[in-house]
Amino acid sequence: MASRLRSVGLNALFLGPGQSGGPETYLRGLVPALAREFSETRFVVVTTRAGAVALRRDGWTDFAEIQAFPVDEGERARRLAWEQAVLPWQARRRGFDILHSLASIAPVWTATPTVITLHDVTFLRIRTFSRATTLAFRMTVGPAARRADALLTGSAAARDEICSLLGLDRGRFLVVPHGPGRPAGKPADEEIVRAAFELVGRRVILCVGAKRPHKNQEVLIRAMTSLSGDTVVVLVGHPEPYDAELRSLAAELEIADRIRFVDFVPDSELEALWRIADCAAFPTLGEGFGLPVLEAMARGVPVACSDIAVLREVGADVPFYFDPCDPRSAAAAIVAALADGERIPAGKERASGFTWENAARGTFEAYERAAASARS
Repeated sequence: MASRLRSVGLNALFLGPGQSGGPETYLRGLVPALAREFSETRFVVVTTRAGAVALRRDGWTDFAEIQAFPVDEGERARRLAWEQAVLPWQARRRGFDILHSLASIAPVWTATPTVITLHDVTFLRIRTFSRATTLAFRMTVGPAARRADALLTGSAAARDEICSLLGLDRGRFLVVPHGPGRPAGKPADEEIVRAAFELVGRRVILCVGAKRPHKNQEVLIRAMTSLSGDTVVVLVGHPEPYDAELRSLAAELEIADRIRFVDFVPDSELEALWRIADCAAFPTLGEGFGLPVLEAMARGVPVACSDIAVLREVGADVPFYFDPCDPRSAAAAIVAALADGERIPAGKERASGFTWENAARGTFEAYERAAASARS
């Protein structure tokens, strides 16, 4: 499509490959779609050292320019300094028409028209990150959002919560749903994966998400005491300090042998786990969108998930919902999902309505809105 926007900078300084969860999936789904839909615009991804290595390895130089800053995701203070002080200067020097920050944190001040994707503000009401990271979020997210020329989020529920907690005008947001996560790729051998994670002869509940308090994997561990002994929970996601709490709880409840703590796995192994899963469970206390729900539905995996507004918005009447603070409610929803087959076609149909191409078009609309706002 023709566009008056010649160059868009994409702030991906959050990227720790295999560790960044939903924001990484968002980046990897959205940017290639933007490049396909708007081929006349140059897209420059500004990222970490490790992020640049991973994106170049994965062929991103075919459709985008990759610029690495000398920081990595774990160096949060250094990363924040480069994001706030150097990125605005680089955006101006390189002549970006738009600077789009893809993961909520953005420069508080820049001369370049800015778009921010504010995924959620769960960190303001629930223990989510370390104190230092939470403080950095508090210092930057609100001020940057108030100065931005356009704001994006993935759901109306997230928009409403963000506006309520940050005092922002709902009219400044474009609600642009994400695509259905990462596309299903070639899986590893299922029998090998079953054996590797000791899943042979077990009913598998798969939970995909970083081990952080707001992801609330605790309720799944507690729910296991109400589920049959042949059932296991596989927790796939980057381990943060909450991981130790979960392991301690499993040992305390004497069900450690029924919990599989899985950290990073290659895409092929994760795809095999999706195929092995009898049910996907998502016990989150707060989200901006809920990609694992879509990923499960797209693959025909029955879903049990938290009864919160954002997941109702994404999943509609397909998942089996539960009170995320009640292990018995979670267990009942999981039992219902394990026994279900009728909702699978409806889940696939609903997931098919979420595409990265639609997300790219909505995102570019925000770019054009930001450019017009900056000119007026």
